[in-house]
Amino acid sequence: MDGLFNMIAILKILLAISLLGMVGCSTLPPSNPNNLCDIFDEKSSWYKDAKKAEKRWGSPVPVMMSMMYQESMFRHNARTPRTKILWIFPGPRKSDAFGYPQAKNAVWDEYQDQGGSSFARRDNFGDAIDFIGWYNKQSQKRSRIGLGDGYNLYLAYHEGHGGYNRGTYRQKGWLINTAQKVQTRSQQYANQLQRCEERFKGSWWWPF
Repeated sequence: MDGLFNMIAILKILLAISLLGMVGCSTLPPSNPNNLCDIFDEKSSWYKDAKKAEKRWGSPVPVMMSMMYQESMFRHNARTPRTKILWIFPGPRKSDAFGYPQAKNAVWDEYQDQGGSSFARRDNFGDAIDFIGWYNKQSQKRSRIGLGDGYNLYLAYHEGHGGYNRGTYRQKGWLINTAQKVQTRSQQYANQLQRCEERFKGSWWWPF
């Protein structure tokens, strides 16, 4: 009997280790973030989540994915760097932005109240991509930006709608360059997705 109990205990430990490994792998960033087809091949549920957000809010998948790439490189637990105290000791972080969308606490709370669930998490891809879609929809309403305009959507995402409407980005050459990169990447993503999307639509889990 002791041998049987020992065997069961070992199997439980091995199962726990296996499950932990699966969870760890599921949160790793895509190995090739520059190719949207490779991303969706590797992350099998992401296409469904991104398409769901596109259908709900109207912002194209390539635009939302390009914005997420720029914000977090698809790292689920991304945070802003810490400041330095006396150039040596770690100080507080520059902001409370967190997760895939690098959303700050205040705007995430607004999203949860207006568009998302109170259980939505910034380190959950489905919630994060829905947040970006929601924010882009607010940019259309508040700043009259087209839902496919990755350049201006990113400027509004970074500066906030009030800052964008005041033109605060005009004095930030680095931000303008970054927004141009977001637009270029979204076009590349769109071209890539055009060549591979049919195989994702045909997957058994695609409900539409």
